[in-house]
Amino acid sequence: MASSSDFQQDRHSFSGSPQKWNDFELPGDTLYYRFTSDMSNTEWGYKFTVTAGHLGRFQTGFEILKQMLSEERVVPHLPLARIWEWQVGVACRQTGHQRLKAIHLLLKIVQCSTQRDCDLTLLKPLWQLFTHMENNLCQDMAKPGILLPLHRALAELFFVTENRVSELGTLQEYLLALNTEDHLHRCTAQ
Repeated sequence: MASSSDFQQDRHSFSGSPQKWNDFELPGDTLYYRFTSDMSNTEWGYKFTVTAGHLGRFQTGFEILKQMLSEERVVPHLPLARIWEWQVGVACRQTGHQRLKAIHLLLKIVQCSTQRDCDLTLLKPLWQLFTHMENNLCQDMAKPGILLPLHRALAELFFVTENRVSELGTLQEYLLALNTEDHLHRCTAQ
């Protein structure tokens, strides 16, 4: 494997059992690989996983943005609408701790933004995830348990967001934008 098609730059060669393979990083956005069999075995070959980016990038970006959102004198100079849109996308795509951190940043943005800064209707995919989790919780009431961290984070985000839009007088528009027509029909029927 290498970062150049002639296999001269950032070259990594592996042979033998999987235990001989090590994780490594290649610069750039392209990976070149060549697989050659010596025909001595009937194994299927090798499997490898390619992951974009560096391991510390998400954490670094999270820390920088969190700090910037905590500085009152910096917030007015931030393009909050663009950051909001990007961060909602991150929260929808990520999983695990990275999703929790993205939701944490969304919460900070809601708390320091004005009505024009954030298109709250972009939260619709996260709202659907939250309502799905809520429905599953209602069905599993026989089993006592604690809320998952993601469930708690989404509950806090939507609680704060709902209070924020209520203060701004746009609660009805916000709730209509987040819900599907089917959901509204079911609620009306209930």
